[in-house]
Amino acid sequence: MNARHWLTRVTGLTLGLGFVASSLVAVPASAGSSPAAYYDQKAEWAACEAGPPPEGWPFPPEEWVKAWEGLECATIVVPKNYRKPADGNLSIAISRRKATDPAKRQGVLLLNPGGPGGDGLLMPQGFKNDKVAGPFDLIGFDPRGTGRSSTLHCAEPPIVPLYETRPTDKQFAQIAADAEAMEKGCEAAGGGLRKYITTANTARDMDVIRAAIGEKKINYLGYSYGTLLGAVYGSLFPGGLNRSVLDASMHPDWQYYEQAKQVSVAARENFDALAAWMAERDSRYHFGKTQADVRTYLDGIRAKLAARPVAWPGEPGMPEIDGTWFDIILGGSGYRPAWALAAELIGQIRDAANNPAQAKLSPDAGKALKILYGNIKKTYNGVFPAVTCEAVWSKDPKGYEEQMRLFREKYPYGPGAMQAAPTNCSFAKSKPQEPLVDLKRKGYPVGLVVGAEFDPATQYDGSPAMAAALNNNLISVRDEGSHGQYGTNPCVTKKVDDYLIKGILPGSRVECEGAPRPDVPADGQAATRAKPAGSLAERAAAIAAQGHFDRRR
Repeated sequence: MNARHWLTRVTGLTLGLGFVASSLVAVPASAGSSPAAYYDQKAEWAACEAGPPPEGWPFPPEEWVKAWEGLECATIVVPKNYRKPADGNLSIAISRRKATDPAKRQGVLLLNPGGPGGDGLLMPQGFKNDKVAGPFDLIGFDPRGTGRSSTLHCAEPPIVPLYETRPTDKQFAQIAADAEAMEKGCEAAGGGLRKYITTANTARDMDVIRAAIGEKKINYLGYSYGTLLGAVYGSLFPGGLNRSVLDASMHPDWQYYEQAKQVSVAARENFDALAAWMAERDSRYHFGKTQADVRTYLDGIRAKLAARPVAWPGEPGMPEIDGTWFDIILGGSGYRPAWALAAELIGQIRDAANNPAQAKLSPDAGKALKILYGNIKKTYNGVFPAVTCEAVWSKDPKGYEEQMRLFREKYPYGPGAMQAAPTNCSFAKSKPQEPLVDLKRKGYPVGLVVGAEFDPATQYDGSPAMAAALNNNLISVRDEGSHGQYGTNPCVTKKVDDYLIKGILPGSRVECEGAPRPDVPADGQAATRAKPAGSLAERAAAIAAQGHFDRRR
């Protein structure tokens, strides 16, 4: 993976760097009495300072400095509490990459990577070579609570939380206790900021950004949770929004417990599709001749791994591959071009589980598994556990236990039953500061919603539901299995570029083909090409470098 791909994969990480003094904006003299006063400030742009590389940066330090080249930064001031501006201010870090074709400039394109909790200051760099970079200033920002903006943190829990994709009934109490401990830690570290970290307040910050950069309207591109944020902005500030693209949309009615559960529903859908594909190639992979046979066989391997985990070779700090990790791998293999490699890696895990005395995972397999599945790190940024509490959560433990029983049986892959577990919000003592925003499109142009079948993070049903709620046009991607399509799927990218740049809407409901499945012949079919070249790790890196998630994180 090259530095550009790594760079854009980590823009969602909290960088935790100090502010650039030359980019700070003075608080408006009249601020503190009215939110309108914050609209008088003007962003003072200066070249971004890179600061030290983030933890885990795998390239020379000079590559981190290069990552910021051509990007300007500024900081604006917003009220912590829009209802009572006198309660204090927050700083919001913003970035700009100027349009490369000033003669054809059409304004700005504000970007958001999702989350909640994803910071987007580097996000414009992921689009600098794309068509939208010509007519638009690309604007990134770290939402309140993240990155170089005023940050929100949670205290680390006293013990490592239990994470089991198929927890037993006896483990339910520990899972609930962990969630309650997380809420206590977030409440303790949140100070007076936490209750004001909401989607609606971030949308209000976006409108202050719009004014501070001197624009009457913004164009908007948001991924994942950024789709909800964009829909809320348009509902609150229709006069400030021009064209909008909501890619990998959340469901407008699933905030947030149902949205969480649908991650495991999508993981099961992706596993079933992979299992059917492998069954058609049983002579190569030897997992079973039908989808049901493959599932039964791999569930048996999962039981062996739960009893005797397999070492993750050659990768210090990585855990053993136990039953839970095997579920994560099985449910996390939705991206179609990766299926052949995933099947080979699953086969190596199978062999090690079946014959632990002789069969070991190779260091090459360990590297490949880490590239594809092992880069998720737990953080204690407090934005996600704050924003998701803006909806009302059930306090009934029996309801969560019932759902966890259902999910461990029916949807055990990927994160499995953990997506049905209680969260910190189940134990929140404070009530939401305001009702959820009623999503509607009234007063701004028709936008685009993009959704992919088998999306592993925001299940596909959310995209047509969001398009219907906003009366927007919908682009659906068939048989895909990845999260976010603009900039990676050529068909989607062309349609979105035509819309953003030329104002040309596709049909109200159109489809694009997803990324192709591997060219591995089914049993009884002749081979059409040679076996893929390169080591397992090299092939994994090539798949990771194809662009999925790169621009958003």
